[in-house]
Amino acid sequence: MRLAIRCVSCVAALDGIDALVGGVTATSVDTNDASIHDRNLIIPVILVVIMLILMLLLRSILAPVLLILTTVLSFGTAMGVAALVFNGIFAFPGADPAVPLFGFVFLVALGIDYNIFLMTRVREESKAHGTREGILRGLSITGGVITSAGLVLAATFAALSVIPILFLVQLAFIVAFGVLLDTFVVRSLLVPALTYDIGKAIWWPSKLWRRGED
Repeated sequence: MRLAIRCVSCVAALDGIDALVGGVTATSVDTNDASIHDRNLIIPVILVVIMLILMLLLRSILAPVLLILTTVLSFGTAMGVAALVFNGIFAFPGADPAVPLFGFVFLVALGIDYNIFLMTRVREESKAHGTREGILRGLSITGGVITSAGLVLAATFAALSVIPILFLVQLAFIVAFGVLLDTFVVRSLLVPALTYDIGKAIWWPSKLWRRGED
């Protein structure tokens, strides 16, 4: 005997009956569970792969760790501000369960691009002028390019917000705000300031770290 019922709690009470739970609620629960599973699996894999790539590129362990942490901080801040805006200002009915994962993929991909562009230049300048001087030189050279790219990308994603689809509006705000935050705060202020304070230890354990210049 096959029955279609809506009450999930009633299924456990049925004995010897093949019961199927369907409807909008069941579909939403399954979609949310799948999104949480994908998020918990994909995000750590992405971070580990990016960490390994940065270690090979910068020949350092501490620098990639710092860059990954600042990128995650930028993403978390964007998600927090988005929650305040969506719930407090616009009073949206909820968030698409896939939004955090897509927002993370976009923001991390864009943020790591800026990280690579900035830190590879800083490393080149550090070889010739020392770490702290190299940070100042690298930032002055790449700052204009990073700022311009960030503005263009933020405007591009913000254009998606005019489409009357909840998923796209939320994703557009998260990515646009996150890119601007990453461009003007994280990449222009936070990363250079932390690197400057740490000094040559940022390149540990490469040869650049063992040099006397700081």
